[in-house]
Amino acid sequence: MPKPMHRSRSFRRANRVTSTGRNVVHFRRAKPSIPHCALCGAELNGISMDGGRTRRTNSRIFGGVLCSGCSAEIIKLGSRVEHGFMKLNDIGIKQRAYVLQLVAH
Repeated sequence: MPKPMHRSRSFRRANRVTSTGRNVVHFRRAKPSIPHCALCGAELNGISMDGGRTRRTNSRIFGGVLCSGCSAEIIKLGSRVEHGFMKLNDIGIKQRAYVLQLVAH
């Protein structure tokens, strides 16, 4: 039975065969992946991956969640909804949640 700390999926498992022929499982911490935009899937810029697991994101609205192009589009749509040029139902389902956050903010 593995240690309790190794039972979570935060450790990667690597099956190895030792020189004596035994099959053993080695546990390694999973490296963090590069963050991506929630809408378009592009890699996010401006997030430092130095220093291991901690990520320092930018402090603007939707920073660390959306790329600059998608966040600009959401801000435009939110402004149009607030001023009555568009209805909330005219916006796509993926973008609607972010527009609602922006309008409530």
